[in-house]
Amino acid sequence: MMDVMDYLRRLQSERPVVYFIVLLVGFWVAFQLVLFVARLILGPFGLPGWAPLALVLVIAVVIARRQQRL
Repeated sequence: MMDVMDYLRRLQSERPVVYFIVLLVGFWVAFQLVLFVARLILGPFGLPGWAPLALVLVIAVVIARRQQRL
């Protein structure tokens, strides 16, 4: 794990554009994975298509507010 962190720190200082592209792709993939899981959980309930996105955003806001209080 430490090797990966060292590599990312070196990449950030040597090639910042590549680092930020990797970072954005990582966030996008993680967000898509969370949406996929939310769709799997909410799918059988027959809710509208925007419900998984709303659930993910509400959970993200709740987590952000809890972290802000600490």
